[in-house]
Amino acid sequence: MNVELKVRRVSTRKRSRVTRTHLTPLKKRREGKSPQNRRLMADVKPVECFSDSEDLFGGYDSILDDSSLLAKLDGVEHERQRKHQSTTYTDVDQQDYTSLQPSNAGKQRWTETLTDSILDDLQDEHLEELPSSQLHYLEQIDESVKRSRLQERNQTSTPSRTTDRTETQTNTEANAHRRRSVRRSVSDHLKTTMLCNASAPTNISRSVVLKEAVVSEEISVAMQAMETVSAESPDLGPFFGLPTKVKDLMYKLRGIRKLYDWQETCLNLDCVQQRRNLIYSLPTSGGKTLVAEILILKELLCRKRDCLFILPYISLVQEKVRGLASFGLELDFMVEEYAGSKGRFPPVKRTNKSSLYIATIEKAHSLVNSLIETNRIEKLGLTVVDELHMLGDGSRGATIEMTLAKVLYTSKTTQIIGMSATLGNIRDLQMFLKAENYTNDFRPVQLKEYVKLRDSIYEVDPREEECFKFSRALNFKYSGAMQRIDPDHIIALVTEVIPTHSCLVFCPTKKNCENVAGMICKYLKEEFLQHRQAEKAILLRELRDSGNGSVCPVLKKTVPFGLAYHHSGLTSEERKLMEEAYSSGVLCLLTCTSTLAAGVNLPARRVILRSPYVATDFLKRSQYKQMVGRAGRAGIDSVGESILIVQEKDRQMTKTLVCSPTENCYSHLMHDDGKGLQSLILSLIGLNVATSSDQLREFLHGTLLSVQQEQLCVEKSLWQVVQQSVEVLKEKQLITVASEEHNNTLQVTKLGKATYKGSVDLTYSDVLYRDLWKGLEGLLLNSYLHLVYLVTPYDLISQCRPDWMIYFRQFTLLSAAEQKMSAAVGVPESFVARKAAGQTVKKDVNSAVVTRMYLALVLFSLLKETNLWSVAERFQLSRGFVQTLLSSSSAFCCCVLHFTEELEEFWPFKALLTELTRRLSYCVTAELVPLMEVAGVMESRAKQLYNAGYKTLTHLANADPALLSSTIENLYRTRAQQIVASAKMLLNEKAAALQEEVNELLTTPSDLPQPPPRPLDAPTKKQ
Repeated sequence: MNVELKVRRVSTRKRSRVTRTHLTPLKKRREGKSPQNRRLMADVKPVECFSDSEDLFGGYDSILDDSSLLAKLDGVEHERQRKHQSTTYTDVDQQDYTSLQPSNAGKQRWTETLTDSILDDLQDEHLEELPSSQLHYLEQIDESVKRSRLQERNQTSTPSRTTDRTETQTNTEANAHRRRSVRRSVSDHLKTTMLCNASAPTNISRSVVLKEAVVSEEISVAMQAMETVSAESPDLGPFFGLPTKVKDLMYKLRGIRKLYDWQETCLNLDCVQQRRNLIYSLPTSGGKTLVAEILILKELLCRKRDCLFILPYISLVQEKVRGLASFGLELDFMVEEYAGSKGRFPPVKRTNKSSLYIATIEKAHSLVNSLIETNRIEKLGLTVVDELHMLGDGSRGATIEMTLAKVLYTSKTTQIIGMSATLGNIRDLQMFLKAENYTNDFRPVQLKEYVKLRDSIYEVDPREEECFKFSRALNFKYSGAMQRIDPDHIIALVTEVIPTHSCLVFCPTKKNCENVAGMICKYLKEEFLQHRQAEKAILLRELRDSGNGSVCPVLKKTVPFGLAYHHSGLTSEERKLMEEAYSSGVLCLLTCTSTLAAGVNLPARRVILRSPYVATDFLKRSQYKQMVGRAGRAGIDSVGESILIVQEKDRQMTKTLVCSPTENCYSHLMHDDGKGLQSLILSLIGLNVATSSDQLREFLHGTLLSVQQEQLCVEKSLWQVVQQSVEVLKEKQLITVASEEHNNTLQVTKLGKATYKGSVDLTYSDVLYRDLWKGLEGLLLNSYLHLVYLVTPYDLISQCRPDWMIYFRQFTLLSAAEQKMSAAVGVPESFVARKAAGQTVKKDVNSAVVTRMYLALVLFSLLKETNLWSVAERFQLSRGFVQTLLSSSSAFCCCVLHFTEELEEFWPFKALLTELTRRLSYCVTAELVPLMEVAGVMESRAKQLYNAGYKTLTHLANADPALLSSTIENLYRTRAQQIVASAKMLLNEKAAALQEEVNELLTTPSDLPQPPPRPLDAPTKKQ
């Protein structure tokens, strides 16, 4: 019977499984081993049994083949014994000197001498391919010889004369015994060792085990190096202090063979190796993210600490989760998504694995708060912030500043890495983060910027007096009708590059995106229809599936020509399909708004800016740079072009736009009447980070606002602004002041604690409390309408104007109980009927409540039928707005849930809102929810997977990517691998969370009461 046997080493002495040769220094062989090796060994499952007749050494490195090691050992040993007998034992009776210790010590030294000489004879043999048990045995001999020689140096042997024949005879018999024992120690011992190894086989192949051991050893070496690193020794290991496996994965999963020169320079900076904070600035598409990912992997693998990666948008978080899930599975760390309604607060406390938290700006702030509250912030080893220049972006910028300031103040061991576009006042950010700065103007593809004025193209050149240098004249032959439709020659400019190359056209408004795409299609030749025709047909079919049979009429017209539009009016699923089709070349042109430049990286050969405006606002320098930065595809194009179309009236402003230095970044804690500062102070008091005026002053000294107080605090000093904020919080009954002797201690109220833990806007905290309290008086439980109304976001009210006829029509479809509930919150049927009839309403009604109820009806319709297209059409709203309403409501529902958990009077809402959050997060039929939990799986894809038999998360996690790609239509192999990896990571995350709960339940409490110590003189109680 042929049995393929896979063997592991079971020797008590642990060593690395890196293959060693006779040239390997002994010191290297004895280096310490990583604990990961021990975990690897512990996970091996033994085979159930073996028959005595089975060949335990079959297929094991061909030990008994043409060049048997055992035969060599036998031969060399035999020769050594013969020589030793001829020179030593033949004259034993005539010798006058004997050893002082003729038994154990002599026996040991003789054995070691003999075995050492045998090895000397074999030293020229090639031992590179020896199996682990043979190498282990030879190492044992080396060690015993070395110990013997050390002992001999420390001992003194004094010979003495003797004529005692009995003692000589005894020595002779002992020597004979030693000869037999040496025989066993070489060949028999080797067989015994191998037999012992074979008796504990593993179902993991030897090559896999060896590779894992290599990774473990390299991680161990990197960890040791990081402990002793200095500026003079920047080299930490084979791949920037990481195992070679990471480099292999970079090529396998990303196609990256070599880093750019600036990336290597940045990773070898002294501040990086010594774990000081760093801000590095490069143009768009320069490869900033890869550096951050390598630093994250180093922190996770070498220092075994958690990392936080902050990204600005949900779509970017989901993309990054998909991209890093495969690394997590291969390198044994967790990847957790914190976006929308996803994420646990506090996160699961893991003992065996490190976690990478990938979060949006708002979720990252809540995550840091929870880590501070549970005294786990020190476990956070690294925080990475993408788009750090967003510090100057309204309320979101204030949230970033609060998050980083808290990390800086509460953890002295957490490193902060910021990625940013080039900023004018980068020095302010350095002072805030106590960071060093690395700046480079590298771009993988050269960018040429142009401006179009009338019928001429000018190259942007800051060295010119007017900033513009004439490049070429446009000689497009336009008919009169075509000139009227396209006076800016957009059609001619795009047809210079498409369909062979790709093109992006940025438009000022969403409607303009659709109009420009439709206009271009009218004048394209028939050959555009034949370009990748079959794939475009599949794309249209997928669009129809995502819309439950509906397709946007504009896309239906433009996609066959390889064109599409991209803006927030599309559903997230439609946008994802457009992005994938554009990246693969099925679509050659996208007309889009400025939001695409800040989102997923979609480069193009040529970028055209339809106008220097976003809606009615003139472009900022940072926005312009983000848009033109999309020009040039690394590895495809040798050059990228951007063309800004300008009217004569905007010439001077455009000159300032393209040639001026970058804008400065300023703190927004005082944005919107200091609301950001008030939120910060409330959370600091609630987290017990600062509970006095002096502590508040100390904390705020470490903020960006403090660095820039001379520019921002003109009318009032920073301290006056802080005192004013404290008074506002007291008026809102969010904090109180308790007098204790000579100090006033700031304390948070229950409402204040609920507000900061729920991440509720201070503007709406008291309104939310009143709405929830009023809701308890007559909570409608036979319908979702009342709960949906309570979690409809307040900040979307201003973005919607009700259509009164639609309002009234939907209102009449409600049950009597639902209409009664609507009247209870302040929207009676009579009011809606009068508005629909165009009559004047004398009764004073809160317009915000009326609009909020209208939005609640939209959500209520979505929950009942889950067809976003039909609901959008029924309420005459864009499908993009309806989806934004849905995702915002699910996130706000999660906030309201945390808000109610802190207030005992709202205990009934906990169970109700938990289920509602789940329903709003996915808004699909129940059977699709497990599949929709996987990052990047949209509704239409979930339906495809479910119909193909992948009905659960477990099914998807165990799927074969190749089979999945061939089974699911238009699912590329790379995307299939990412989906399977994300499913595995999510499954591991859920399993680990359950295991941690089990461990916590079974752990003996550290504060368990102990019996009082019994006095020494106390009498023993009789049984």
